[in-house]
Amino acid sequence: MRLNRRASRTSGKGPSVRADHRDGAGGLNRLDASGAASPSEDALIKAVPTRPLGEMLVERGAISPSQLEESLGRAADSSARLGEVLLDMGAIDEERLTDTLAQQFGVGVVDLSRIAPDPEMTGLIDEATARRLCALPLRRVEGVTEIVVGDIRRGLEGELAGLIGGPVRLLAVPPSAARQAIDRSFRLLSDVDRMVSAFGATESHRAAGGRTRDGLLTGESPVAQVVTMLLTQALRDRASDLHIEPSDQMLRVRVRIDGALNDVRELPLHMAAPLVSRIKILAGMNIVERRRAQDGQFAAHIDGREVDMRVSTMATVWGEKCVIRLLDKSRSLLRLDQLGMPEDTHVSYSRIVHSPFGMVLCAGPTGSGKTTTLYATMTEIDERSRNVVTIEDPVEYVFPSINQIQTNEQAGITFADGLRSILRQDPDVILVGEIRDQDTARIAVQAALTGHFVMSSLHATDSVAALHRFLDMGIEAFLLASSVLGVVGQRLVRRMCRSCAAPYQPSAEEMAFYSEGGGPPKETFYRGRGCNFCSGTGYQYRIGVYEFLHLTPEIRRLLVGWATQEELRRVATQQGMRTLRTEGLALVHQDVTTISEVLRSIYSI
Repeated sequence: MRLNRRASRTSGKGPSVRADHRDGAGGLNRLDASGAASPSEDALIKAVPTRPLGEMLVERGAISPSQLEESLGRAADSSARLGEVLLDMGAIDEERLTDTLAQQFGVGVVDLSRIAPDPEMTGLIDEATARRLCALPLRRVEGVTEIVVGDIRRGLEGELAGLIGGPVRLLAVPPSAARQAIDRSFRLLSDVDRMVSAFGATESHRAAGGRTRDGLLTGESPVAQVVTMLLTQALRDRASDLHIEPSDQMLRVRVRIDGALNDVRELPLHMAAPLVSRIKILAGMNIVERRRAQDGQFAAHIDGREVDMRVSTMATVWGEKCVIRLLDKSRSLLRLDQLGMPEDTHVSYSRIVHSPFGMVLCAGPTGSGKTTTLYATMTEIDERSRNVVTIEDPVEYVFPSINQIQTNEQAGITFADGLRSILRQDPDVILVGEIRDQDTARIAVQAALTGHFVMSSLHATDSVAALHRFLDMGIEAFLLASSVLGVVGQRLVRRMCRSCAAPYQPSAEEMAFYSEGGGPPKETFYRGRGCNFCSGTGYQYRIGVYEFLHLTPEIRRLLVGWATQEELRRVATQQGMRTLRTEGLALVHQDVTTISEVLRSIYSI
């Protein structure tokens, strides 16, 4: 599941709808109100490239000649296509590449946020073919089947025409938009009802005294297939967590997408115990013990991606509840400049993390992106001349050049014990996944004081509260003031969907919150109305909100004097720190998110 937290800002104007057709000569043929092409367009567009892609991109100013030369070299070395290499380099975005490819092949461009594929048409090709070709039938116009394609190439039109059995018209869309459309059209959960019926028949046969195979141990059983469908669909929906929750009358399944829980399905209550048992078997947990909370993990290969699953079960009054954290290992890691930090915050933080010794903390609640920030920081400072060692629970992403240790309480490897061992390994940089207790906190502080650079995360409401958490753990204030260089407090807020943003009038409560929080003057507010891309939520992806507390001499003196959180925060803001609330409202002013989302996600004062 990929979180897009790019630091780019949307404009103050609502996004326009892009839905047009281009003829082979590059001319523009508009779609009419129904979405059909104008009659002047040929019924069948021959998808044959007219000019080299690199030449067209340079001519349009999308890339520089040096970038073209570099990308051609990489493409030759890796046998990849030029467009793929340019995307990997970050030299061009999907939309610009799609527009250029459409002109090169003489095909149309369509906006899938406004036009949903016809369910009767999507069945013309099977799911495997749709994913292989990155193509999906959209609709039929005057006897011609229009097909959206996220991967235009020579010969594709003829192949699709053969599959459909009639004339086709290709319409270009960004690859990510095509994949999203395919995921929405081929939802695995449509087969869950059939699996539930099969499970009911199996249970009836078992109750009647018949013999059946062990449905929990075989991957062909209805229970196992339901688990596979739920996990696969959750990954396709970019979910970070899958919740399986029994109640008094049914089994509720929910997924967390962009930080918000969404209902997925309701299953019969009698499937609760077998479903959870199947997951516990996969995770190597004890299926007999149903009263005690358990943790486990397993790996899976879904849609060509390696995914790690962290499983947690807990007994409730209605039965065992199971939560699965999905960690997509194929997701590309973000750099510091992609997290969404304002420019001045990014510069200050980057300068601090290049210090030879000291401690930097990331503070926030669960799910606020602390690990992502730590990983981005680690990629920033990882050098061949440094010995970088981490201790994590668990290791979420593997770095080839970094020594990573995973805690294992059964083997006696805790954060504190592991940190002691790391200090005997001549480290330069140490990453502690989380500081949870006094022993770990004390060893981390001592490491920072003895010439090591230490990074860690801490559960706290904001940057100032993180310092007081250390004091509550029994760490002396003078040691804390001497070791900590800076603290990043952070949250994640959902980004407004750019495809369906529209003006609206905030409520009186929202306007009061915006004004009292010091939001910049603003005449027009926007929010997402809900479209195909955002599944009707009005939001798509998330962006980080950060406050950076730099421990200046004044802050250190206050800390040694056991100043209150209010006193520390007041002095920090006087010295230029912008609070989480201020940064969140700045994103509202820039039309990146909404007031209601800031109210929901950023509750610190």
